[in-house]
Amino acid sequence: MALDSKTEKQIKELQEKFKNSGQDLNAYLEGLLYDRYLTYWDYIHLDTLLSLQVPRTHFPDEEIFIGYHQITELYFKLIIHEIKQVLDDKLQQADFFQQKAARINRYFKVLIDSFDIMIRGMEREQFLKFRMSLLPASGFQSAQFRMIEIYATPLEHLVDASVREEFSSKESIEDLYENLYWKKGATDLATKEKTLTLKQFEYRYTPRFIRIAKEVEGNTLYHKFLQLPETEQKNERLIKELRNLDVNVNVNWLLMHMGAAYRYLNNDRGKEISATGGTNWKQFLPPSFQKVHFFPNLWSQNEKENWGREWVTHTFNTEKQK
Repeated sequence: MALDSKTEKQIKELQEKFKNSGQDLNAYLEGLLYDRYLTYWDYIHLDTLLSLQVPRTHFPDEEIFIGYHQITELYFKLIIHEIKQVLDDKLQQADFFQQKAARINRYFKVLIDSFDIMIRGMEREQFLKFRMSLLPASGFQSAQFRMIEIYATPLEHLVDASVREEFSSKESIEDLYENLYWKKGATDLATKEKTLTLKQFEYRYTPRFIRIAKEVEGNTLYHKFLQLPETEQKNERLIKELRNLDVNVNVNWLLMHMGAAYRYLNNDRGKEISATGGTNWKQFLPPSFQKVHFFPNLWSQNEKENWGREWVTHTFNTEKQK
């Protein structure tokens, strides 16, 4: 049977491709004869994926808790995937940067909007029981979220707000790392001792965090913006996306966690219940306390000083009315 022109062209292109890579086209074609057709469930490893939700208790809502956190980590992976493309880009074009930032914002918007699953999607009584089997694990231990921060902005921007002015890019990566803001969230306020949650997290991930920080030193999203040609830095669409990214990550994402913590960790008498892992969420989560800005150059001094305050008031008033 004669081959049509399209098939002949494709075979020639394949021959050229395999010739350039030193491979035998005939061997690959023979392999196709024995290869099974690809299915959807095999392609996404569906059976493996659905086997990863393994509750530790008999409470039905624990499976919701596990599934939601796994979905969140998958979105974090996609966000890091987009960030790395910007960091690797050599063309320095605002449009490319803006498109990737818009993707990242869409991912975060999905996560923020879906947090109602955590706030209103579980029975409070079940949560307060099955959470006791999770100690000392905590969502605080999300390494991918910390990686997003490291990829997004230099470590001096992530130093605890109370001492941030004492640090600059002149300090070593190691010194900056020791003073990152999130460590305060899992430190006993009275004794200044690190919780087991923090100790485990640091032991597992500190070498990796330090390595990433050194790899992207001078080449974070913040630096990539500053490295753009002056005309490209004035791109209003890019500026809007970067400001939205700052708000999504460093205000809205935190406020959703505060809403969940307020629902589950305050009883009817207003008495606070300890978070899993011992994180001091009331002193740690409010964006007006953290005052983290990935792109401080895109905000006025007044905006930075009042970071997230009106959002915090609105969130707590709204949650109290539910």
